Amino acid sequence: MALVYPTDSNKIHPARPFPDYRSTVKRSPSRPLVIVPHTLSELTGPVYGQDTVRAGDSDLTQQHKAEPIGERIIVHGHVRDEDGRGVADSLVEIWQANACGRYIHVVDQHPAPIDPNFTGAGRAVTDRDGYYKFITVKPGAYPWGNHTNAWRPAHIHFSVFGHAFLSRLVTQMYFPGDPLFPFDPIFNSVTDAKARARMVSSFDLDNTVPNWALCYRFDIVLRGREQTPMEN
Repeated sequence: MALVYPTDSNKIHPARPFPDYRSTVKRSPSRPLVIVPHTLSELTGPVYGQDTVRAGDSDLTQQHKAEPIGERIIVHGHVRDEDGRGVADSLVEIWQANACGRYIHVVDQHPAPIDPNFTGAGRAVTDRDGYYKFITVKPGAYPWGNHTNAWRPAHIHFSVFGHAFLSRLVTQMYFPGDPLFPFDPIFNSVTDAKARARMVSSFDLDNTVPNWALCYRFDIVLRGREQTPMEN
């Protein structure tokens, strides 16, 4: 299934550029985009095979010799279409900072510890009902230099693929009640409050595992009035 934006996407998705998010001013195109027609190679491939997604890829706490430091959490939900139907066989990938707010990336020089047991990336394929599930640790906030005393709220990046890499959508999942929401221009670049709320997960007590992990639900809607905001 192709993943497409709705006709009113400018009301749901972040503006390009968004002046409060300073780097968008420098990297956003200043001229109209040139439309390049898709050829057979873009329309039919490359594609991913489900056999490349291993069973353990969705558990970010079991990818190394020991468990990572931090609050273990479950993140689960459904990928849905505009009518609420689950979208099967979608490749869902996540990446995130560790519990201290540090990415495993050469550009990230935030003076917080790197966890040798946490890479911060995982993937899963939705089942026949569009359901996915990850086990990870809750990421920490981190400074990012956009403005004075700028800190990003705790978040997890989500990427959703259809059957080809051309059909890729990217969003961010936040945690409920984060005090940094009012100060984060990336979160607030989605100017519609109801759409912005769709990027915030909900605490899921029913699926919390006692004495082991808290749980958060994050449903991703691909299009329609209830679409999850996506990065352009």
